[in-house]
Amino acid sequence: ALDKLDESDLVRILTEPKNALVKQYKKLIELDGAELEFAPGALEKMAQLAIARDTGARGLRSIIEGVMRDIMFDLPSRNDVSKVIITPETVTDHKEPELILNQAS
Repeated sequence: ALDKLDESDLVRILTEPKNALVKQYKKLIELDGAELEFAPGALEKMAQLAIARDTGARGLRSIIEGVMRDIMFDLPSRNDVSKVIITPETVTDHKEPELILNQAS
């Protein structure tokens, strides 16, 4: 049997491949004129959820989609956001991501 992927394996899967989910979302957020950042611990929380649900790497997509859904919907209608920060609480408690707003000119 294959060894189960651990948390660090899953974080690498989220971030390292050429088509990694994190890279895809950073690009999508860039299209809306903002930068996407994951606060320390946020990706690890996603990995822990995948392990808890026993979905492994396959489950990562639905987890990150769930985390990103609202901001992907809201961001295009806003032009005042320069950075979106996904926190561990965004992942575990469905808290809003932190938004860094543009400096008013």
